[in-house]
Amino acid sequence: MSTPLQPASDEKALGKPLEGWRLRLYTIIFEADTRAGQLFDRWLIAVILLSLAVVVAGSVNALQVRFETPFTVMEWLFTVIFTLEYGARLVCVRHPLRYATSFFGIVDLLAILPTYLALLVPEMHALIDVRVLRLLRVFRIFKLTAYLSEFQSLGSALVASRRKIMVFLSVVLMIVVVMGTLMYVVEGPANGFTSIPISVYWAITTITTVGFGDITPKTDLGRLIASMMMLLGWGTLAVPTGIVTSEMAAQRQRRPTTTRTCHECLTEGHAPDALYCMHCAAPLPPYQDG
Repeated sequence: MSTPLQPASDEKALGKPLEGWRLRLYTIIFEADTRAGQLFDRWLIAVILLSLAVVVAGSVNALQVRFETPFTVMEWLFTVIFTLEYGARLVCVRHPLRYATSFFGIVDLLAILPTYLALLVPEMHALIDVRVLRLLRVFRIFKLTAYLSEFQSLGSALVASRRKIMVFLSVVLMIVVVMGTLMYVVEGPANGFTSIPISVYWAITTITTVGFGDITPKTDLGRLIASMMMLLGWGTLAVPTGIVTSEMAAQRQRRPTTTRTCHECLTEGHAPDALYCMHCAAPLPPYQDG
């Protein structure tokens, strides 16, 4: 169905327009402002957490031996559920390939692929233990990020703060290189600082307040430098937290709280009264709430 701003000739390029059951399915799966969408997300979160619990429990040998059949049945049940969900997402979007190659599309595929690989290629145990494929199911935990707005808010804040964080990391890198080199000169190989890379490793563990203790300064000057690094580490850890927190606060003030999604590029977070996508400028359908 064309509009004055979107000629019929452009519809083929944009993909089949969403209408009827595809539009209703899209609203339920990709948007959480409706009651059906909220219910779908809650049930899917519960299934994801339960499937992860089964994967973790199955890695315990005693439980696996005792409950092998129930674990197998539940794993296939979860795989079928996630397969149907993945298929529904591909069916209801205008550009299935675009979603399939997106981050969440790849995560959805990784959530179901290991089960089928372990079934179709059992001889892979000669090259790699099939349990390794089963462990890939922990990628299901990333599916939670698609349904919890807090994950998306944190991700947006990290992306928006990436330049500040890169500058901060470059400063930290310069500090650990300089201080590590200085410790190499002060302590030397006799006290465990056998090379500059080893000394930089010590500086990193010290400034991050990890302090494994495998390398420690023995001279008074070295201990003074180490003390400075420890105090510097307190302030260092606070900087990225402040950068991301301030960006999240700024986004909370300027961004809408809806989960309204563009049918073309799947960008989320449009204002209720928006007419066009803020990312690709595609026309948006009327907003559905409640």
